[in-house]
Amino acid sequence: MLLTYTDTWWAMVLRGIAAIAFGLLAFLWPQITLTALVFLWGAYAFVDGAFAIAAGIRSHGENTRWWWLLLEGLLGIAAGIVAFVMPGITTLVLLVMIGAWAIVTGVIEIVAAIQMRKEIKGEWLLALAGAASVLFGIAMFVNPWAGALAVVWLIGAYAIFFGIVLIALGLRLHSVVKSVDGMTPRAV
Repeated sequence: MLLTYTDTWWAMVLRGIAAIAFGLLAFLWPQITLTALVFLWGAYAFVDGAFAIAAGIRSHGENTRWWWLLLEGLLGIAAGIVAFVMPGITTLVLLVMIGAWAIVTGVIEIVAAIQMRKEIKGEWLLALAGAASVLFGIAMFVNPWAGALAVVWLIGAYAIFFGIVLIALGLRLHSVVKSVDGMTPRAV
């Protein structure tokens, strides 16, 4: 296994450089990154819709509710098309859904913390997490584009960190190759 990684140390470094480049692009052009994510979701919705239609048609004779799958598939394909034709509206809808999800989960976390306060210490941490979720959700409703920017920046920061780690690992593997090459002949 080590031989596989050490032989391709340079690929690890190239992957790291690509990840850093992607991360930097996410910071420099966040709208392009967000649009790419919307297109990816649109492609998923389209393909998922096509499979749902196929399943509905296939179960036509066996199931009286086959048309639900057909309807689901048509909606999935329509959502995919909307994502490609009107990515701005699709982005806004996705951001609002993220905001609603954050508020609902935040409220549930706060309620759970209140219910747990007699059973454990530190339940305030769950309440704090819930409050943060609620505030994030409200911020998404007030200014969804700022929330989108934060998500894109988070992805960019992760990509840069991941790229740095891959480059460091690739260079470390290269140093292992050099030290092993100096000591014994390598088996190929």
